[in-house]
Amino acid sequence: MRSALREFAGSARFAQSLTLIAIALAFSTHAIRSMIGWPGLLAALATLIVLCGLSLVARWRAVEWYGILPLTILVFVGWVAASVIWSNAPVATLVRVGYLIAFGVLGLYVALMRDTIQIVRAFGDVFRVLLAVSLALEVLSGVLLDLPIAFLGIQGDIASLGPIQGIFGSRNLLGFVALIALLTFIIEWRTRSVQRGRAIASLVLASIALLLAGSPVTWIALGASLVALAALFGLRRAPEHDRWRWQLALLVTGVVTLVTAWVLRVRIIELLDARGEFDVRLDVWREVSRYLAANPLQGWGWVGRWPDAAPYEWIERAIGRELSSALSAWIDAYFQVGVIGMLLFAALVGVALVRSWLLASNRRSVVYLWPALVLVAITVTSFAESFALQEGGWMLVVVCAVKAARDMSWRDALAAARAAE
Repeated sequence: MRSALREFAGSARFAQSLTLIAIALAFSTHAIRSMIGWPGLLAALATLIVLCGLSLVARWRAVEWYGILPLTILVFVGWVAASVIWSNAPVATLVRVGYLIAFGVLGLYVALMRDTIQIVRAFGDVFRVLLAVSLALEVLSGVLLDLPIAFLGIQGDIASLGPIQGIFGSRNLLGFVALIALLTFIIEWRTRSVQRGRAIASLVLASIALLLAGSPVTWIALGASLVALAALFGLRRAPEHDRWRWQLALLVTGVVTLVTAWVLRVRIIELLDARGEFDVRLDVWREVSRYLAANPLQGWGWVGRWPDAAPYEWIERAIGRELSSALSAWIDAYFQVGVIGMLLFAALVGVALVRSWLLASNRRSVVYLWPALVLVAITVTSFAESFALQEGGWMLVVVCAVKAARDMSWRDALAAARAAE
């Protein structure tokens, strides 16, 4: 009996199933909370963590444990955990640090148990279902019933071509998921890991969801991702000995583009019809800056999704709307864990992006494009949303960072250099 259980827990099929469930859970938290509440979500999360632990134990010898976590993740999570010491609500901070770590563990499990192409396939399979369900419910609400689905927050605006939010709770999160799905489906198509008809249908599904979400934030991230995709394809075709020059030229071009975008930001916002969203974010950031003056170095203590407590409820009252974040991952990290935490988070994302970019431009397989493109989308989106610090977004960051570190680790390079001496 024990050997049969160990064989089942250590099987590839069990790991594949847990990977799909982990991704689905991480990106369906709003729907799960809406249906069975926080207790149900936490119970599901705890059960999944236990099953992942059993799978890891059963496959212990098959996992290469050396250097499994980038130091940037360890240091950032360590600083977040240390914020319990100075938080004005230490119990709540401790619980929410555990919540962050739980989704980080799921991301680590996915990165350890599956190779990159299997991860791409898993995200693609889950996103196909989540986007299809979202569009189906929007059609049911807005066309067939002409009634909102209140417990999910679906308003039924699809008949007027949006904006819609599906099962994700906000149009910006739907747009973010649709964008990551679109990039995933492109990689599936280029690697021929799915049939041509399925790949085309998936691209159409993600495009429709992205269009109907009507998220200006997503449009900017989409533009950046497509530019990155074109740049990577160009780099991969450049001669290897000249590639560093093209990398340098792209870096300079990127800096010039960012400066130009900042100078023309008002015009860009008007073109995207995003004045309302920008004004809301500006008001939130102004209010946040007032409270940052009290704890600029270490922040107010980690809470992740904003609770109904001070000083977060004070900011909500001043703005006049409910908020679950500071509407920017960078500012949220600054607010909750101070300038040190923000710099550590920037280092985590930045190092992972550089590693994945170099892998994508130098490795032959197209699948290496996926972590780089996902991190570009996350980096840009993080200027106007806090998804990278919450649930599915955080799990994505961990998956991409771990995969990039495993394939381009300074520890391995140092060990190789010592062996050559």
